[in-house]
Amino acid sequence: MAGERTSLTAYRQHESMGAAEDLDFALELLKRARSGELGPSLRLYRPKPTVAFGQRDANLPGFGAAELACSDLGFQPLVRKAGGRAAAYHQGSLVIDHVEPHPDAIVRAKARFSEFGELLAGALRSVGVHAAVGEIPGEYCPGEFSVHGEDPDFPAHRIKLIGTAQRVVSGGWLFSSVIVVENSKPIREVLTASYAALGLDWDPATAGAANDLLAHLDVKTVEDAVIEAYRGYADVLDGDFRSLMA
Repeated sequence: MAGERTSLTAYRQHESMGAAEDLDFALELLKRARSGELGPSLRLYRPKPTVAFGQRDANLPGFGAAELACSDLGFQPLVRKAGGRAAAYHQGSLVIDHVEPHPDAIVRAKARFSEFGELLAGALRSVGVHAAVGEIPGEYCPGEFSVHGEDPDFPAHRIKLIGTAQRVVSGGWLFSSVIVVENSKPIREVLTASYAALGLDWDPATAGAANDLLAHLDVKTVEDAVIEAYRGYADVLDGDFRSLMA
C-alpha cells in the first residue's frame, strides 16, 4: 500500500460492551486518533446481534416496522453514521475498526476501500475461502468494494462475506469492516424481514457466512488470519484492550 510503513497496535476486545456502545466506541477511538491521543490502531471484537441501518433507511416510511422486525428477531436496530443500507451481524461475526490519525485524511479515502478490501479478501483466501472484492447482484447493503466468497462446487453461487464503511474527519479516519463467519441463518432472516419492511429489493441467497463455504471455519481462525494479513500493511503490535478503557 502507498505511503511509509507504520506501526499498528491491535486490540482484541473479548466481550461486547453492547450493540450501541460498541458502535459509539469506534467513534470515540476516532476522536482520540484525530486529537493525537491514539496512534494507528485496530480493534477486533465479536458484536451483539445488531442491524445497522444507513441514514437513508431511517428516512423510509417502513423504518419503524423494520426496527420492530429486528427487535422481534433478537437484533438491536441502530442507525450508523456511515452511508449504505442495512447490514446485520452477530456473535458469529468479526468487526474490525481501523483508526489512524492523518493530517489530510480525505486523501486516498476511496483507495482505502480497494486496498483494505483486498487485504481482507486475502485473509479469507489464506484460510481457504475463494474470496474476491466486488459487488454481487442482489446483495444487501450493496457496495463496489464488498468482499464475496464463491462456492467451490458451484462457482456461480457467490455470497457477501464482508461489508466495509469509512468515516473521514479532520485529522483522522475510521475504516470499519464486518466479516460474517458463522451462523448465517439468523442474518438472512433479519435482513429478509428488514428489507421487506423498508420496501427494498435484494436476493437473500447472497447473504451467508464464511463457514457456509468451509464448514470448519470459526471467528478465532478468521481473526488470526486478519491480524496476519495486516502484517503486510504495518508492523503489528499486540495491545491490551483494557488500556483503552482506562
